[in-house]
Amino acid sequence: MAKKRSYTSGRLFLAAVATLLSLAFLYHTISPRSSTGVARWIHNSPYAWDALKTATVTVTFHAPAPTTIAPVLANEIPAALFKENLRPEFKYITSWPAFGWNNQVMQYMNLIYLGLITERIPILAPFTPNGHVISAGFVEFGEVFDIPRLEEEMGLRILEWSQVKDPNSEMLEDLGCWKLPLVEAEQRKALWRPHNLELDISYTLTPEWVKVEPRPGEYNDMQSTFWSLASLGYPDTRPANSDIEPELSPVHNVALYPDEDVLCFDNLYYVCAHKGFEFEEPYSPAWRFVGRHMHWTSAIQDIADNYTREALGVGPGEWIPPYISAHIRRYDFERLCDDDVPIEDCFAPLSAYVRRVDEVKAEIFSTKGISVDQVIVTGDERDPEWWYAVHELGWVTTDHSQTAERYGGWYPTFIDGAIQSGGLGFVGTWKSTVSILADRRVSAWQNGAVRTVHWGYKGADEND
Repeated sequence: MAKKRSYTSGRLFLAAVATLLSLAFLYHTISPRSSTGVARWIHNSPYAWDALKTATVTVTFHAPAPTTIAPVLANEIPAALFKENLRPEFKYITSWPAFGWNNQVMQYMNLIYLGLITERIPILAPFTPNGHVISAGFVEFGEVFDIPRLEEEMGLRILEWSQVKDPNSEMLEDLGCWKLPLVEAEQRKALWRPHNLELDISYTLTPEWVKVEPRPGEYNDMQSTFWSLASLGYPDTRPANSDIEPELSPVHNVALYPDEDVLCFDNLYYVCAHKGFEFEEPYSPAWRFVGRHMHWTSAIQDIADNYTREALGVGPGEWIPPYISAHIRRYDFERLCDDDVPIEDCFAPLSAYVRRVDEVKAEIFSTKGISVDQVIVTGDERDPEWWYAVHELGWVTTDHSQTAERYGGWYPTFIDGAIQSGGLGFVGTWKSTVSILADRRVSAWQNGAVRTVHWGYKGADEND
């Protein structure tokens, strides 16, 4: 498609070209044989300098054709059967989300990282409302995270199941997947089964050697390593595991070995490179190569910015002043307190968070020269007197009284996550996946100061 642009003498190159063309024209018309003809014309004409000082040239050129992205699916629209939408020259990888939302986010970081090291295209199922209001329904990954930016920064194509298989399809398909080890039967029950994708899955238990430490009953017994799982995607690895029989699928009662085109795992939460639950570690590959590139969509960010302005008392569209975010988790951690430790001793007091916030303020001022006074607190505590004490500190909170009604049941969680990641500093709660991800985002995206408050017994956070 042809485009036209105009350049004036301010663009030095085209102005010089125009000037030379004018001089050439004058040379050939006024004095074809004498170079002094131009000088005489300039000297004698009052309009000559004006003619040379400004020249406008219209350049017509053909813009390069847009870069075409090779299709990674057989059809441009989702198919009734997902297998009909796969291309033979590509390999794919998928898994199913489970547990709380931030845990699901971590699982997808693990999944996408596995896609990266196996050179397979990740297919992401929607987030499922485990631990949330069931009526919130399923939410697409791309509604929350900016997939085009993620693809560009990682150099990896990423798909969602809604692109591969028609969400309205009622055609049940068989699929063979791997089942990872879990310690407790209750954890297995908590796993989401992809019924909404119309998949009838036959699972095969992964071999013992995928574990970090094959010690039954211990924490690392349910932790698998990235490269051991990656090896299951290569045909040469499979003959060594042929003695493991697949389970029958729940509907068609078929036993299928794991699919070779779509490497499939039931859940990827308990996966690591070196040791169990290493997202807090600087070397965490899932964070370094995936998580830090998972930015919020502009829609989520815009909504979160509006809630931030409201919390800080800033008018619509106005500049958001620097702030510190804090996530204080208490309510659902009560089950983790030892029976012989009173609740008031198990949880860290507000004074512990005040101390850490003050440390963050001091670090921001010393490293950036910025004085930050505003603190936005998010948390799950249900005691109104506790929140009153938070407000007495001069700290502010977000008002989610109408959020679910306006945007949906998931959005208080999404908005809080975006607000937490937008601060120049962050103070979180030990063992909380919410705090871990917010900590990493503030560190990576804001080059911010971060702290974690420990708990579990009286004075737990006093041991620096």
